[in-house]
Amino acid sequence: MELKDKLISSFLAFENHVDVDSKIHDIRSEAIKTFEQEGFPTKKVEAWKYTSLNALLKTDFSVFPKQENALEFSEVKKYFLHDIDTYKIVFIDGKYSSYLSQTTHDGMDICLMSAALNKPKYRVIVENYFNKIAEKDSLSSLNTAFAKEGAYIHIPRNKMVEKPIQIIHFSTGNESALMLQPRNLIIVDENSHVQIIERHQSLTDNPVLTNSVTEIFTAKRGIVDYYKIQNDNENASLIDNTFINQKQESIASVHTFSFGGKLTRNNLNFYQNGERIDSTLKGITIIGNKQHVDHSTLVHHKQPNCESHQDYKGIFAESATGVFNGKVVVDKIAQKINAYQANNNILVDDKATINTKPQLEIFADDVKCSHGCTVGQLDDDALFYLKTRGIHEKEAKALLMYAFANNVLASVKIPELKQRINKLIANKLGVNIGFNL
Repeated sequence: MELKDKLISSFLAFENHVDVDSKIHDIRSEAIKTFEQEGFPTKKVEAWKYTSLNALLKTDFSVFPKQENALEFSEVKKYFLHDIDTYKIVFIDGKYSSYLSQTTHDGMDICLMSAALNKPKYRVIVENYFNKIAEKDSLSSLNTAFAKEGAYIHIPRNKMVEKPIQIIHFSTGNESALMLQPRNLIIVDENSHVQIIERHQSLTDNPVLTNSVTEIFTAKRGIVDYYKIQNDNENASLIDNTFINQKQESIASVHTFSFGGKLTRNNLNFYQNGERIDSTLKGITIIGNKQHVDHSTLVHHKQPNCESHQDYKGIFAESATGVFNGKVVVDKIAQKINAYQANNNILVDDKATINTKPQLEIFADDVKCSHGCTVGQLDDDALFYLKTRGIHEKEAKALLMYAFANNVLASVKIPELKQRINKLIANKLGVNIGFNL
């Protein structure tokens, strides 16, 4: 049975054992109809022109884990940012792990999506926010149809969350092949500030496919710093759909660090619904072998006097493939917009590939917008200069690559996380450099 047919046939059984109100049921039913009509995207769809799912869809993924699994903290400690105190929402094969988690309802809600979907006290919040900004495309709709578990975060007005929140999804390999569909809902009310770190981590060589959807709502003068760490095994694939709705004077930033996985597709969508909004999208990709990373971004400027900054760096070795498809849309009413978009790439080996397409759609006439991309190799003159100073070629190349990625790392606001990313980059480059950027 093809995966599409397996998912559709599994939906009825899923709905029968999930207790939700009628409105959620209607949303799910409509979503599975959308997926049934559209199916998985193919390369005939313009947005998926350079990314094929065909190889993944041949795998016989289990839709639901057959058993609950437990992990000891010592087994997974290295995947946590354990240098500082954080809230933690941890899932193992799609199931919540209370043992590894640290949640709270003390003045804010840092808890589970299942609680928000099933408990009456959250009903108004869910009705106002759940599935309101997620696109109704096939993969987001598939996630909506099976939405059951994930992170639910609600930060009330005038609240600065004192420590970061970690959302971590582990897959153990107890299934021969597993498909996961986590759903996150994050609401940051007026004048509030939160920092969130998200990671999907496979602990097995068995194939894993994760189709994730995150909806983020940032109210007036709210601040959201979101960090995605993608450094998974080469049999793990991730389709990450993130949608961010910003209100007046809010600030939202998403940093995406893609260092591993078989296939990674990041769909990142910002919608600016107010004036004096700032949106930041930054990423570093370092991959090799036959890995594939696709960044598809959208910033939709709907009101005047706003800014957006996109800066993606890619380093591709061996037969790796990178894709950047970035779009900025400026509505006619959105005058005095400042939008910046850049995608710069280094191809380390001749067989590495990058497909890049920055786009601007501008319907206003008083704006400052720029976009561009570069594809090249390391500067031979700079490399020669470093070698003449007694630096070995391997370390010299690593230094140049560190410098290449520096402006992305400079805006990471959690020092311990920045240090961790530095170590991951050094590991990917195969060097040990004793400094921090």
